[in-house]
Amino acid sequence: MTDNLLFIDTEASGLPKKWNAPLTKIKNWPFSVQVSWLIYNRHGQLLKKEDHFISDNDFKITPAAQQIHGFTPEFLKKHGQPRFEVMQLLAQDMEKYQPLLVGHFMELDYCVIGADFYRSGVENPALNLQTFCTMLATKFLIHHPQNKYLRLGDLYQMLFNTPLQHQHNALNDAAATAESFFELLKRGEINDELIENQHSLKTYDHPFNRFIGWVVVLLILLLVIILFTYRGNT
Repeated sequence: MTDNLLFIDTEASGLPKKWNAPLTKIKNWPFSVQVSWLIYNRHGQLLKKEDHFISDNDFKITPAAQQIHGFTPEFLKKHGQPRFEVMQLLAQDMEKYQPLLVGHFMELDYCVIGADFYRSGVENPALNLQTFCTMLATKFLIHHPQNKYLRLGDLYQMLFNTPLQHQHNALNDAAATAESFFELLKRGEINDELIENQHSLKTYDHPFNRFIGWVVVLLILLLVIILFTYRGNT
């Protein structure tokens, strides 16, 4: 495990239209309305806390999303910051601390911030960082055949025998994810091997990597065709 961990959560304008679309297809991906992250060292000491709302008015919040988190355009205009500034702050912390990125339903947060990095013209350091998802890591705790994963509130209730308050606020959810992670670590349910194995099997970076991968493959094929054509004419 890395020396530092960054627990991240987002509240978004909606859900993606397609999960396998590249992050460069920005119309496919929802916008962040709130981005929050907490940075801890590996011993569980809180190093930094950031909580930001996005004030840009270039997106609409779906009624379903607004019903979940309760953030309105008027609230964001009053309390928010420009997306570019927020993504710059997040990128700076990722570069400085080189953390393990941890989230509950990491796939969604990873893609939402990835699309917002692209929209902002800010380089995305998350592409080069190790990630870990507490939702994927706790599948073994599921005892109901119809449920595949635990919601964050259910995991928190199970671990601490107390309800998670103020859910669907990114700062509170990031803090609950951190508490749950360190509790699982203390119980031995999370270890370095599990973190490494989950990262090696990670598939949710495909929206960017698959796009870039196909570009590279096509360029190689084009070069091979040009090379054989040139040799055939000489």
